[in-house]
Amino acid sequence: MNYRDTLIAVADDCQVSTAVVPPSRNGRKTVATVQFELIGDDPGGLTQEDVLFESWLRRQESPEPPAAERAELRRQFFAGPQACLRASPLPKKYGWGLLFDEAGRVRLCPMESAEYKRITRGEVPGVQVLKAMRSSRA
Repeated sequence: MNYRDTLIAVADDCQVSTAVVPPSRNGRKTVATVQFELIGDDPGGLTQEDVLFESWLRRQESPEPPAAERAELRRQFFAGPQACLRASPLPKKYGWGLLFDEAGRVRLCPMESAEYKRITRGEVPGVQVLKAMRSSRA
């Protein structure tokens, strides 16, 4: 399920022209806020599966589970279908590309950065570019 050597580029209907930090809503962290913090706090340290599971777990209203229970929760979480990070609000709404390395580890890549522009123009060999899913129907 993890991407490798891939940039998830900002969606075509993204409404920002530069990357913005996703806000909390009503004093609570949103999926975008949690994913931004996870990836931003550990750039190149997490896989897509890590981000999806951790963002789900952190939004639950329960204490941190012990390691054995955590492993079982992760197994149950991935037992069913899960949306990939192409559906993340970071590249859909907030202007953040998600750049995966050869090991499948992800880091943020702001849409206004020189690196993002080089990759999306095809100037970085070996990096596949996939667009984030649109927020609205075409």
